[in-house]
Amino acid sequence: MSQSPPSLTDALLRSDKLFDREQLDTVIADMGRAIDATLDGERAVFLTVMNGALVFGGLLALTIRTDMEFDYVHATRYRGKTSGSDLHWLREPVVSLQDRTVLLVDDILDEGHTLKAVRDDCLQRGAKRVLVVTLCCKQHDRVAEGIISDFNGVELPDRYVFGFGMDYYEQGRNLPAIYALKE
Repeated sequence: MSQSPPSLTDALLRSDKLFDREQLDTVIADMGRAIDATLDGERAVFLTVMNGALVFGGLLALTIRTDMEFDYVHATRYRGKTSGSDLHWLREPVVSLQDRTVLLVDDILDEGHTLKAVRDDCLQRGAKRVLVVTLCCKQHDRVAEGIISDFNGVELPDRYVFGFGMDYYEQGRNLPAIYALKE
């Protein structure tokens, strides 16, 4: 019999709300305007990283006025383990990335190993450039070499965060705010 996950209700009681929906909506709208300016009318591929970027990606897409082609990826390096290995695709991109600009949209840049692997794969598939778009970045010095967010919404402390697409033991992704467990 599998053990049930820790309680989301208990986690919320032991957490600080870092950003609420109104704050995040403002940040996302600003990001959309910045992306429009960068694309300057170019039709890019909007490539969402599942599952975490579902909430953020949907809201961000509605703020971008430039027409885009949509696709998504689902990849992992963990495969049921606590440390990563080679990239394992659960779903690869379907649209052609050849000679295209790709907006690689993810919820968070934490250590960045998986995001870097997906970005590098997009380039191997012929993308002319990949712009990494994240809702949030954690503030620490453990980020994989060579990966940065070209567009980022908010900075987070180096704590366990959840809500707004990020999960607490596969719970709370649909919370309309970002929370961090108290240290």
